[in-house]
Amino acid sequence: MIFENDSSITKNLKLHNKISLLNHIRFTPEGISRAELARKMGLSRAAVSSIVNDLMAINVVREAAGGPATGGRPAVLLEINPACGYVLGVDMGATHLGLVLADFSARAIAEEEYPFDVSRGAEICLQEVDGRVRLFLEQRNFSLDDLLSIGVGVPGPVVSKTGGVIAPPIMPGWDKFPIRTHLEALWGHPITLNNDAELGALGEWAFGAGRFETDLLYVKVGYGIGAGLLLNGNIYSGATGSAGEIGHITIQGNGPMCTCGNRGCLEALAGGRAIAQQAVNAIQTGRRTHMAAFASAEKITALDVAAEARKGDLVAQEIISQAGQYLGIAIASLINVVNPGMIVIGGGVSQIGDMFLEPIRRAVETRSLPAASRVVRITAAVLGRRSSGMGAVVQAISLALNELMEHAYLIAN
Repeated sequence: MIFENDSSITKNLKLHNKISLLNHIRFTPEGISRAELARKMGLSRAAVSSIVNDLMAINVVREAAGGPATGGRPAVLLEINPACGYVLGVDMGATHLGLVLADFSARAIAEEEYPFDVSRGAEICLQEVDGRVRLFLEQRNFSLDDLLSIGVGVPGPVVSKTGGVIAPPIMPGWDKFPIRTHLEALWGHPITLNNDAELGALGEWAFGAGRFETDLLYVKVGYGIGAGLLLNGNIYSGATGSAGEIGHITIQGNGPMCTCGNRGCLEALAGGRAIAQQAVNAIQTGRRTHMAAFASAEKITALDVAAEARKGDLVAQEIISQAGQYLGIAIASLINVVNPGMIVIGGGVSQIGDMFLEPIRRAVETRSLPAASRVVRITAAVLGRRSSGMGAVVQAISLALNELMEHAYLIAN
């Protein structure tokens, strides 16, 4: 066993209190007073004031406009200083690349999304990401030198210790590639690397549908299907980073082949690729559908199917409804195991609304235990396709805050 000396314990406690206080401030957009911080953290007013003074000295925190009057005088509210610096969120999906430039208060300054193909392998894809990032910043009169840190999300199981992915089903050529080390050398900044569904959970918890939830399940329905688990206020990744890979739960024993090599996985039945393929099959078998008018059936996407379903196409509605039912069956099992208070459905298909959500809710109500299903709320992501990108911003700011406080501590000691 390694024993810490008194100075190390004191340092860790101070950093813990500063990080805790910062989190209370940064996730209270309307601002928060010193008195309220003391109450929530169980610290004295003097202790809170000392921490706040340290954070104001390095320009991380500032006083905002006054809050409601107490005793005839408006309360002095605290907020994160947006001018402290800038961060970048990078959301690498299977078929899209999202970039979010944000200030230190997590306010998005600029956003862009590009077509992307993660299946081309690590070196080719990261070269493209590098070029996109540099051009994105340059077009907005920024450069990498203006950033403090960068958060990155990828659609595979992330091993935090190695900074790469392990056996990712939809990322051929990425297994054990040192993504984080590669990008840190390329960009000269500290990098956080997370699974994209985990970042979706974090984004919705911080700024979307899951505000103030401590047990939340975020399900991303994109090209594949993955889940981010927020348990007791913390992201749960599992022993090897593969927690939440619900796309590979078996739904049909002899169902269609999945990218993971198994048959009948949820992803092979209700993922974006599967939804598009079902539309192609419907057209080729002569079913009456407006989707038959598409110039090339092979180029139909899940978003196209969702759009036609919204317009009233019966075949498209049937495909979307069936996908929702399959997803609900898998989610019901997770509800029985995890017992979340909220389930947020993200990804492009989720934005169709109740046509997709209602089959999920019916399957959950039928197949999960009443003790768990009666309290869980199932809703679409408020941030839409931005959930993972904003989660990456949250992680980037957290990393930058830690770096700033470590630096300030070293200077002071």
